Formats: sequence, structure tokens, C-alpha cells
Amino acid sequence: MRVLIIEDDNETARFLSKALSESGHEIEHAADGDEGLKCGQTNQYDVLIVDRMLPKRDGLSIIETLREEGKTTPVLILSALDKVDERVKGLRAGGDDYLTKPFAFSELLARIEVLERRSKAEGSQGEETDLKVADLVIERLQQRVTRGGKEIQLVPREYRLLEYLMHHQGQVVTRTMLLENVWDYHFDPGTNIIDVHMSRLRSKIDKEFETPLLQTIRGAGYMISDGA
Repeated sequence: MRVLIIEDDNETARFLSKALSESGHEIEHAADGDEGLKCGQTNQYDVLIVDRMLPKRDGLSIIETLREEGKTTPVLILSALDKVDERVKGLRAGGDDYLTKPFAFSELLARIEVLERRSKAEGSQGEETDLKVADLVIERLQQRVTRGGKEIQLVPREYRLLEYLMHHQGQVVTRTMLLENVWDYHFDPGTNIIDVHMSRLRSKIDKEFETPLLQTIRGAGYMISDGA
């Protein structure tokens, strides 16, 4: 696995670089936000490990910029900011996972390995087939979403949410299923993060079209269906 560590604390960066290298991974290190962004824009990595608070450019700005440019490399955010609201900010910025400092290396290693496996699985599935519900289509190889031939721009988390729903079209998808499979949470963080993302997704795929596809099943969860 090729990993980019964007971390300004030299001791943490040295520890991570040494431990990950000893685990068989190829490591690059960027010591500030500008350098980290440039590396992320110009090189290919399997996983990015990004500190929240960096000189020159903060970690969330790096992630948001990469996502806006269409970069889908999985990102693990490292931060001493451990409140739920801070974790939510990181995930909404486009992070795939969030680990607070201090951390156990074994947990960090397990998390980045999960991110890599999921990314590879999604990539291989994307080569096999597209997903379609009525006139809503995900071209998975290109990660392109259209409805009625009109392209719809989604941020990475919205794309994963829609992809999961379309995999289970016609079925009720619970909050627990979404937390575990889209956010990688095995607990409920006690926020309205799902409701917020679902509202944004609904406004993009349904608002300008006559037939709504995304349904809220009161007391149960959500479902995407062509209504047939």
C-alpha cells in the first residue's frame, strides 16, 4: 500500500513512517498543508493520512480541494480534536474515517487497511456494471451520475450514499446499515449526519424531476425505488 502522511509533528511523522514501513507499506511524508496538497494532486496513493491542524493549509482544506478536483483516494483524518462536532466536520469535508490522538498504531493500521480494501472492492465492482433506477444512472467506472441524461454533481460521501441505496433499490435501508456501510461507524454518533446528507442528496436527484425516487420510510429508514 502506498500511503501519504500529511503531518507537521516530526515525532508523530517519524513514528508513523517507521511503523508503516515495517508493516510493508510504501510511505511518503509532507510536513505542511501546501506540500501535502501538491503531493495529493500530482501523485497516486492508496490512502492519505491527514492531520487536521497544519501550517500553511489546514487538513480539511486539503481534503475539500482534492474532492472538488475529483480525487477519491481514501482519507483517514488524524486529530487531537475529539468532540463529535469536530468528527462530523471532518467527515463532511470528505474524510472517510477519523481517528483521534493519541491513538494505538494497531487501530490506525487496521483502519487504513479497511479503507484500502473497500476502495479496491468498489473499483472492481465499478468495472463490472452500472447502476440504474428509472432514469437515474451511476456509471461506476467513471463515477458519473446522471438523471434523464443530465449530469448530477455529488461530493464523495453523497456518491457513496447513493451507490449504497441503489445497490439495495426497492429495499428499506436502515440508519444502522448506512452508518456501518457508508460512514464505517459501528455506533450511532448521535448526530443528524444521515438526515443532512439524505436531504442534500434528495435535492440533487429529485428536486428538478417529476417523479421522486428517494423515499423516507417513517420509523424504518430510507429506500430508493422507481415506484413501479
